[in-house]
Amino acid sequence: MSHHDQKKCECKKYHGRNSFWDGPGLSRRQFFKIAGTAVTGYYFLPIGRPLEIRAQTPSVSLQNTARNCIYIHLDGAPSHVDTFDLKEGSWTPSDFAPTSFGSIRFPQGLMPNLATQLHRITLVRSVRAWALIHSLGQVWKQIARNPAAALGKIAPNIGSVVAYEFDKHRTAGQLLPAFISLNSANLVGPGYFPAQYANFDVTPSANGLANVTHPDGQSRFNTRWSLLHTLDNPLRENSPLGRPPEDMDQFYTSAKGLMYNSVINSIFSFTAAEHTQYGSSSFGDACITARNVVKSNQGSHFVTLNFGGWDHHQNIYAKPNGIYGRAAQFDPGLAALLSDLAALPGFSNGKSLLDETLVVAGGEFGRTVGALNNQSGRDHFLQQSVLFAGGGVRGGVALGSTDPQGAATLDPGWSQGRDIKPEDIAATIYSALGIDYTTELFNDPLKRGFEYVPFAKDGLYAPINELFA
Repeated sequence: MSHHDQKKCECKKYHGRNSFWDGPGLSRRQFFKIAGTAVTGYYFLPIGRPLEIRAQTPSVSLQNTARNCIYIHLDGAPSHVDTFDLKEGSWTPSDFAPTSFGSIRFPQGLMPNLATQLHRITLVRSVRAWALIHSLGQVWKQIARNPAAALGKIAPNIGSVVAYEFDKHRTAGQLLPAFISLNSANLVGPGYFPAQYANFDVTPSANGLANVTHPDGQSRFNTRWSLLHTLDNPLRENSPLGRPPEDMDQFYTSAKGLMYNSVINSIFSFTAAEHTQYGSSSFGDACITARNVVKSNQGSHFVTLNFGGWDHHQNIYAKPNGIYGRAAQFDPGLAALLSDLAALPGFSNGKSLLDETLVVAGGEFGRTVGALNNQSGRDHFLQQSVLFAGGGVRGGVALGSTDPQGAATLDPGWSQGRDIKPEDIAATIYSALGIDYTTELFNDPLKRGFEYVPFAKDGLYAPINELFA
């Protein structure tokens, strides 16, 4: 692939829709702007409409081993044969220092910190993507279906489904949205789901959340808040307009709870020492924030981190960039996250926070195998690997195996006896969180029926149960 083609590949994007009306998810700025204006807007009246009765398959068995999920999107697609499914040859840099850890062959020199965490990790090597277009593959794994399918443009993010399912477990003191996104890029929002299940998008900063104070001060803000309720309460309480104004009032109240709140601000703040421990990078900062979010027990159960830049068509082994530059951030950040979660107590007796948090990391596809291309890089390839840890996952093993080149699956390593697809990974996440992945809702605008994982109720896709101890 030429440099021109590479740039064309990166720039020509498939845009996943955030809602049926192509509206965005709620950014941090938008979220607080609504709370601080004291202007009632009917744009948000549909927020929070209850979803309709759903159908489920009664015989489904769920893992139910986790209460949180941290999903790390390695956008650009890392080379599986240089990372999670190492294949050695004349092309392999000597400083990769390939080392055997039990049955796992791993590039210890490239990712020395993760090498110390392999006992907590399962590397799934029998994954095969559906498509080789970046944005198409990125959206596919976020919505567990073909983005070009009938419901592809209005399907919610997996995180929005999790937010909807966990909504019934929220308590009055939990102030954070259920779905948090960090350093997001090409992120799918709530689709046709109500906006209350949208991602709350944050760019991590050591100083915490921005826009959590009013420019005219807290006293002035409180005065405006009181005035708003004086004017609007007759329409908000027992409203003749029905449920929407009550839902809008709940939205305002939830946003206000994040303002002038030292507990919330501490979740999104971190020290210089933590910044250094996690690798002194934006990815590391996102890992710190993800740790704080799940530790806080403030109502968030699904956190996404986007860490791109893995599209190494050229000079993949050229220091300090190429795969070295990406690994220099990914390795200390993820290793510190796993280590800290394992050391923190969970919310169930005898469990750590890692025991209760499923961590998933992977790209949208893999990269070509064997010798490098004529630009000293690797191009797009369907075969790939995905990392799992925590949430009941047994560590220290590789699940599935590929041929000596890493080009195709030899042993799928699981009961379905085939390549693992993005739909299977979604089913695995749902199952670990105790969510029935065969659920079908009958409230979509197209009236076709929305399945959490399409055709899962027919047995076409399934959780990777072999991951779990």
